[in-house]
Amino acid sequence: MGVVLVRPHFLPTPALAPALESHYHDRVNPQWVRLLQVLQLDVHYERCLGAELHTSDGRVILDFLSGYCVHNAGHNHPEIIAALHQELDRRGPAMLQSHVPDLAGELADRLCSLAGGRVRKVFFCSSGSEGVEAAIKFSRAHTRRPGLLYAQGAFHGLTCGALSLMGDDFWREGFGPLLPDSHTVPFGDLKRLEEKLATRKFAALFLEPVQGEAGIRIPEPGYLESAQSLCRRYGTLFVLDEVQTGMYRTGKFLAAHHFDRVEPDMVVMAKALSGGLVPSGALLMSDAIYASVYSSLKRSIVHTSTYSENSLAMRAGLATLQVLRDHRLGQRALEAGDYLRQRLRQKLAGYEMVKEIRGLGQMSGIEFAAPRKMALRAPFETFMKIHAGMFGQVLVMRLFRDAGILTQICGNNFLVLKVAPPLVVTDDQLDRFVEAAANVVDLMHTSSSFWTEALGLARRVVNI
Repeated sequence: MGVVLVRPHFLPTPALAPALESHYHDRVNPQWVRLLQVLQLDVHYERCLGAELHTSDGRVILDFLSGYCVHNAGHNHPEIIAALHQELDRRGPAMLQSHVPDLAGELADRLCSLAGGRVRKVFFCSSGSEGVEAAIKFSRAHTRRPGLLYAQGAFHGLTCGALSLMGDDFWREGFGPLLPDSHTVPFGDLKRLEEKLATRKFAALFLEPVQGEAGIRIPEPGYLESAQSLCRRYGTLFVLDEVQTGMYRTGKFLAAHHFDRVEPDMVVMAKALSGGLVPSGALLMSDAIYASVYSSLKRSIVHTSTYSENSLAMRAGLATLQVLRDHRLGQRALEAGDYLRQRLRQKLAGYEMVKEIRGLGQMSGIEFAAPRKMALRAPFETFMKIHAGMFGQVLVMRLFRDAGILTQICGNNFLVLKVAPPLVVTDDQLDRFVEAAANVVDLMHTSSSFWTEALGLARRVVNI
């Protein structure tokens, strides 16, 4: 029996959408509204299903961003919605906080079993950033060391602790001193890593197994294994941030599972964990780390979070895992990702501004480079002078406006277009994206109108 979705009487009708947008502008973030308007991304979505976003004016937008890898199971998957309805209908203890939440135990068991390796315990939270914050505290508690290591290009979150593990000035500027004793090493550089670790000052090394916002950077063979070995040698915890890469995004439950003998001490998960419907995050850890934090009855509540084990988030997590397994979406991510990158390489071969197409599973990036021809180089360099991200935003705008494709550039590498559709995406939808990308790339190489319109856009957003 299918799930029947009825519009409750208290939901806004399409006619009210402009007024509600005005409230958002006035009370939440007017600069965000302005930016969406300039980039022509300000549409009203009425219904989102699978990989399709239906707008109030009748358009169907293909989602190739997935809320930055949130919607692995697709938007509003009916089986996850049904599970949430059932949980609400049973009227159980959603936020009691003075009982043993059985759903949290069930979900933790499933996560640890799927992750394997050293992890045996789970701390639940509400976001990836909150999971990183917990990992910082737990690593210091376990090692009694203050130092934290992270890789150049990393994106671990925007709370103060997580932000301390990111070196890009764009995200840090204006927020004052962050955590002391936080240091960076080049991603992939084992020599520099060992130099830092040998000081025995560092509690943890934080790495993304595939760097998402740095441009879908996949480590060289052996890097993660060697980094883990060095951490063990010098007593530093090996922490993997799988917030974007987990939940079968790369084809396996964790991206770490693509690499031999990688068994992190802690794993941070979030985003796709609850089907994109309820905020949820999880920090998976070893028994030893758990015991360093929750070491006695008195310390049983030494680290907690109000919404961490709420029944809706836990039920959504269990339902999401079931959907991903039953529909074999990990295998689908592997096959469809390979298909997508092969088709992109075929269609974009020969264009001088296309530097590389890379990825793992359904996490891909198209990297662009400065053109050699002077006719293209002059406007491109003008873009770079106005803002480093301007060229990428023009690509995003063109794909959205001209082809009905939603995507975005990487947050720490503005020359890489992120391609991360829901894992339920069909081959026809992948083909539609490939054709759209090829049309935009061809236009930038052959038409002066691409650059003149783009420069006009750049002038409009220079002060946003």
